[in-house]
Amino acid sequence: MPLPSSPALPAASGLRLARAVVFAAVCGAVSAGGHALAGGGPVPLPVHGAAVLAALGLAYLIDGRERGPVAVLAATAGTQMLLHQLFERLAPAPGPELAHAHPGPGMALVHLTVAALTAWWLHRGERALWLMIRLYATPPPVIRLLAAAPVEVALPSWRPPTPDVPAYAGETVSGTVSRRGPPVKAQRSR
Repeated sequence: MPLPSSPALPAASGLRLARAVVFAAVCGAVSAGGHALAGGGPVPLPVHGAAVLAALGLAYLIDGRERGPVAVLAATAGTQMLLHQLFERLAPAPGPELAHAHPGPGMALVHLTVAALTAWWLHRGERALWLMIRLYATPPPVIRLLAAAPVEVALPSWRPPTPDVPAYAGETVSGTVSRRGPPVKAQRSR
């Protein structure tokens, strides 16, 4: 059964905000974790909070409808690079010996790799969400068939099945003895 495919369904504000929150939370957490693991040190909580709020605002602006994989990848990569720049400029270096030496290309490569993996994951979630929305909005096939062509169907009359009983069913057959009661004791021989 083919599903209705409308690639540009508009999102309600609650759904739009929920999608933006998921996008911002995932991008912020993955970006901060990747930044720390790639040698940039831990990101302070106020900087991380500001980054997540910035990603939330950006995601809310672009989350008006369903997005394809290229759009999700572009949004995720752009957000990762913006967060990388924000963390590089606002997060202090891990130690005094590295105060002016943030790792550049390696960190950018980590952010881009994480962006590609995160975009794939977010796009799969996006497709699943919109599929559920389409399935919920589509009436079941039986209802669609009934609504499309109301046809009266003549149902066969029903009667309980009767066993095939021969006409002589109540008569006894000669040669049989019909007795009621317990069996007669055998007489003893004298």
